[in-house]
Amino acid sequence: MNYNNLENSVKYFAGEHGVHFGLSVDTVGFQSVKPGEHYPPTTHPSGFYFNTVKGRTLQEYQLLYITKGSGTFASAHRPDQPLEKGSLVCLFPDEWHTYHPNEKNGWNEYYIGFNGAAALTYLDEAGITPENPILKVGFNADLVRLFQEAIEVGKTDKNAVQERLSSIIVHILGLACYLSRNNTFEDDNIGQKIERAKIIMIENLYKEVDVEELAAKLNLSYSWFRKLFKEYTGYAPAKYYQELKIKKAEDLLVHTSFSVKEIAYILNYKSSEHFFSLFKKKNGFTPLEYRVHIRGSESGENVRGNRRDELPPLPEPSEKLIDELLIDHHHREN
Repeated sequence: MNYNNLENSVKYFAGEHGVHFGLSVDTVGFQSVKPGEHYPPTTHPSGFYFNTVKGRTLQEYQLLYITKGSGTFASAHRPDQPLEKGSLVCLFPDEWHTYHPNEKNGWNEYYIGFNGAAALTYLDEAGITPENPILKVGFNADLVRLFQEAIEVGKTDKNAVQERLSSIIVHILGLACYLSRNNTFEDDNIGQKIERAKIIMIENLYKEVDVEELAAKLNLSYSWFRKLFKEYTGYAPAKYYQELKIKKAEDLLVHTSFSVKEIAYILNYKSSEHFFSLFKKKNGFTPLEYRVHIRGSESGENVRGNRRDELPPLPEPSEKLIDELLIDHHHREN
């Protein structure tokens, strides 16, 4: 199973600025670069596309969080150095830099670009400078959640988007500072393995994660992995993943017009009947009853179990993913 390959997503805020909390957000997104794939994609706008040999300078700050793979980074203040998964990198405006994933393994990157008078103050507080642009923060599902939340907020047409995005940047920097100063991040650290497992589950929400394969990927026996995961999260791995899917199903039922069958296929359930049965067992409502009840009652959110409220916000399915899954679904029915 090829894990950690969300669909690429990007949002540019050209002409949509406005400074809030001393910051304005220019871009936010996620990119999965497969082994051997050209980097950066030629679809980048001219202001962001660059030749990795020549490098570039930007007119904004950017934070990049690498959650899979590895590569190389260099800047005017730092010579070539390895860039490992679990690194948070800051690109400074008017500072020459270059970076790229290793061709052999590619990488996954989350990024958010911003400007504003308060940017240097926040970065200084986090200990990020042109001389020290990389923080080793390790795998952290909460950090992934903040980047994914920024991507989803950026896609909305709601008011105060810039205010929300600016506050997310402050949270990202605060959490990154805390993680880098209070932890060590060896690959065989048990806490890091559990965080990595959670990230893989979140990033593969619309696929199917085999928890025994996942344990093997983390170099753990399944029995040991299951015991540790439950100690860290309160859930067995398979139950945690299933709760993530149910939480996203609830959101899709309330906030989209997808049918129950379509939601079942989007979330990669074996069948709509299996989804129907599992959903009712978890909530005490059928999916349609849940949709009607939540939409018709301001207090309906209480239907969801308290423990599921503690799960992280989850990525939205991409349009490409929806199209592919629904086409496959129609083919199967015919």
